[in-house]
Amino acid sequence: MVRRIALAAVTAALYAGLTMALAPISFGVVQFRVAEALTLLPFIMPEAVPGLFVGCLLANFLGGFGIIDVVFGSAATLAAACLTYKMPSVWLAAVPPVVVNALVVGGYLSFITETPLFISVFYIAAGEAGVCFLLGVPLCRLLMRTKSFDTFLVVKKEKAPGLWVKK
Repeated sequence: MVRRIALAAVTAALYAGLTMALAPISFGVVQFRVAEALTLLPFIMPEAVPGLFVGCLLANFLGGFGIIDVVFGSAATLAAACLTYKMPSVWLAAVPPVVVNALVVGGYLSFITETPLFISVFYIAAGEAGVCFLLGVPLCRLLMRTKSFDTFLVVKKEKAPGLWVKK
């Protein structure tokens, strides 16, 4: 139990820290939130689900677009993390953060910034897809190959038609 809480706390700290350290590119209609690469961690570590939620909550509280960003952005991260956990492969695990954030975050940012909805959704989806597929997938694959994580990973270390799959 202590290990699970510690993993969630480390995930939260990493998410919030990365987001704030890269704040100029982490917020806005056009964003490349590098911390979103961590949204694939629930695929291999269920403890990452609450950690991502708390990390996003903290980051959005400190540097976001006010209460709307804190509530809806954090809820979107929680929903995406729960869906990511249920995905059968690491490549499919990258899809929920892209879709959920594009719709939810793109939607409220369109409202807040008075940007056309299509443009806001497109930019959020593009940034999210870049981070999740170019950083998140390789990160997960690296962690799944690292022997240090063998004690708490929930995925198989074998390939099935080009996709990493869960047990």
